[in-house]
Amino acid sequence: MKKTSLIGLGLMLVGGAATAQSSVTLFGVLDAAISGFTNKSEDRYGRSVTISRHELRNSGYNTSRLGFRGTEDLGGGLAAGFWLEAPIGNDDGASALAFTRRSTVSLSGSFGEVRLGRDHTPSYWNNSVFDPMGQVGVGANLLNSIGSVSPGRDFRASTNYPRASNAIGYFLPSSLGGWYGQLMYSFHENSQYDPGSATPPGVNAAGLLNPGLLAATRAGRYAGGRFGYASGPLDVAAAYAEDTTGDNFHAGTTDLTRTANVGASYDFGVLKLFGELSHEQRVRDHAITPIGGGTPDIDLDGYLLGFTIPVGVGLVRGAYSQVRYDLHAPALPNPKSSKVALGYVHNLSKRTALYATVARISNKNGAALTINGGPAFINNATYAPGVATGYDLGIRHAF
Repeated sequence: MKKTSLIGLGLMLVGGAATAQSSVTLFGVLDAAISGFTNKSEDRYGRSVTISRHELRNSGYNTSRLGFRGTEDLGGGLAAGFWLEAPIGNDDGASALAFTRRSTVSLSGSFGEVRLGRDHTPSYWNNSVFDPMGQVGVGANLLNSIGSVSPGRDFRASTNYPRASNAIGYFLPSSLGGWYGQLMYSFHENSQYDPGSATPPGVNAAGLLNPGLLAATRAGRYAGGRFGYASGPLDVAAAYAEDTTGDNFHAGTTDLTRTANVGASYDFGVLKLFGELSHEQRVRDHAITPIGGGTPDIDLDGYLLGFTIPVGVGLVRGAYSQVRYDLHAPALPNPKSSKVALGYVHNLSKRTALYATVARISNKNGAALTINGGPAFINNATYAPGVATGYDLGIRHAF
């Protein structure tokens, strides 16, 4: 009897703790698509090499995911929360469960919300919110792809796009009359030495010390913010971020990616318009400027224009995006890419939809942007990247 009573008391205590916290929510998306891709590279004589691929893949309309979230009311207007969200490969079921989409613990109240962990960066959101395709599938806009090409340079692409790990995030409260905002700082978590000359060199493949391979002391650091206003049919926001992508003490260099973008949408009811302007600068700062000025910067400018049109239970989506690279090299033509995408979503219910999307990219002067998820171009001294096309035909179910 005594043992039974102790067990009963334990169950009561567990039950009491459970009622103090909001129930945990399980949520997710399963999205599967039949997709096709074609890339064509050409030489100066008009001869071409074509690469094509067809597959069943996930995430053609919405990203497939599995997540858990919950909150606890702490009283006095305070609440604690958590959010764990993992990508899943429902096309083959082979993906390991890792919460790389979002992994945060938070505290919220009248002051707003503070999140700790891995989360979307402020500079990412405009590229997603103001893209009719949501940066997913073959139609994802080119502003999402500019990190994949840096012709003639050895700058590293941002490692904190679209998400940053080891981050502190702050969100403005929702009671500001339509104004909203987000700030984020991500720790690089690398060891730093004082004096700096004590920083050890890197080691090459042969196991020999090589100062030129030195490791980062600040690479991975991210700082950014986004502020906007949403009221009725209007939504407009601007973002800025600085990401340290490389830091070599012995070489005396620090690589930075600075991103600024502004986007807007307006819903007329029968038509919703989207637009975005984006500028990215890749900079190499030198402790001592070398003769000749060192590695020239790269500037990337892009824009997007798009729309959605509701048609009964469906939605027509379309977008045009363009990216130009300024290599600051007068002897070289500046690369340029443009993309057009068109799609239709047919909602069978609030949670289930059928969709179709087609897209085409045109590359010039050495640009080599590809359809999202498609193969890379043949790109060498003989063949230059040209046109890429792709399509998605799929089904999405949310739960």
